[in-house]
Amino acid sequence: MTQLFALPPLANSSLNDERLLFTVLTQLILIIATARLFAVVFRCLRQPIVVGEIAAGLVLGPSCFGHFFPEASQRIFDPAAADVFGVLSQLGLILLLFIVGLEFEFSHLKSHSRAAIAVSLSGIVVPFALGAVLALGLWQAVSTPALGERASFAGFLLFLGIAMSITAIPVLGRLLLELNITKTTIGTVTMTAAAVNDAVGWILLAAISSIVEARYEVGLTVRMVAATLAFFAVVLWLVRPLLKRYIRRAIEAGNGDLTMNSLAVVYGLVFLCALATNLIGIFAVFGAFTLGTVLSDEPEFRNIMTRHLRNFLTVIFLPIFFTYTGLQTDIGALQSNTQWLMFGAVLACAIAGKLAGCGLAAYATGFHLREALCIGTLMNTRGLMELIVINVGRQLGVLPPDVYCMLVLMALFTTAMTTPLLLLLMRGTELEPQIRQSGFLERRSAEPL
Repeated sequence: MTQLFALPPLANSSLNDERLLFTVLTQLILIIATARLFAVVFRCLRQPIVVGEIAAGLVLGPSCFGHFFPEASQRIFDPAAADVFGVLSQLGLILLLFIVGLEFEFSHLKSHSRAAIAVSLSGIVVPFALGAVLALGLWQAVSTPALGERASFAGFLLFLGIAMSITAIPVLGRLLLELNITKTTIGTVTMTAAAVNDAVGWILLAAISSIVEARYEVGLTVRMVAATLAFFAVVLWLVRPLLKRYIRRAIEAGNGDLTMNSLAVVYGLVFLCALATNLIGIFAVFGAFTLGTVLSDEPEFRNIMTRHLRNFLTVIFLPIFFTYTGLQTDIGALQSNTQWLMFGAVLACAIAGKLAGCGLAAYATGFHLREALCIGTLMNTRGLMELIVINVGRQLGVLPPDVYCMLVLMALFTTAMTTPLLLLLMRGTELEPQIRQSGFLERRSAEPL
């Protein structure tokens, strides 16, 4: 009797697993197909693949497909699969940032470290200040948050400021790879500035979230900074020398390649570093990025890992992240002329804060005007890291629906404008031959990175 009554739960559990698998596979097929289609279309428009993937998510999501066909959208994009795709997208980001870190070129920083620091600081201070000023004008005009009570003005101001300050490292990293400018001085300075910018940004985000939730402790920020510095020190001075010796021996034993056991060790360390920074609270991708950077002077290892990972990341993991995040966004909240004027102000402040602020910092530290503007343009890339930040604000009840929508549109506009503006500014800079060599200007299809 006991065995008889034990069977139905097992069957139900198996059935639920199969239903979830069916939902995940259906969404995965649709996401990959739509992402590749939009990637081809946007590549024809000389936009990077990532912009097409973001657009694909918006079209599949509540802004378009979900709006016109709500019942079909609900059946296909069953919320039960949201957690699965959330985890898959984060895994894709972790592996991408590891590859971006391996492509990092530190030789330029010997003569441009001052520029990277100046650009990073300007990329935080100037946009944050403009966002704070903008909050003064928006506060009385915006609607009540959809979730919870209306937050205090201080919370609204702080979140608007941090939303203006974010640079999207995953999007920026993918763009640098796609345009073949990762190893240029401009690319290196920009990526370094963006990494520092976002590390500080995530610490500020945690502190601001604590303020909004009335749990703020000065010790929290201090502990996060100390833990971050300790992590960097351990990776640089302990993990790096041991792993470099292991990698060289493994490549030699594998006749120029890594065996499955060696790859398992590498991937395990990548995820372990991601776990460490996740526990610190500054986002898991920074751990993978840090491990990649400390191994960037191992060209043979870099080539092996790139060969193993790049195509799989491009076709599977990254479209999941960019497309599925777009699925969670509804951009139909702006209806009145006043709201669109407010959005124009948000967009203008966002562009001025990054393009002008970072560009002037680069110019002041020795870059020519066009080079400085290129750096400012790249730092203006926000992408979906911005969406992560503003979703936190929305969940805390800080950002009302109309401001949330404005920030989503701002993230997409600033990401979409990066490549066209960069192609206009690249002439006569070190970027021009690298971009032409990448084949980006000639290709009319969405090739892998």
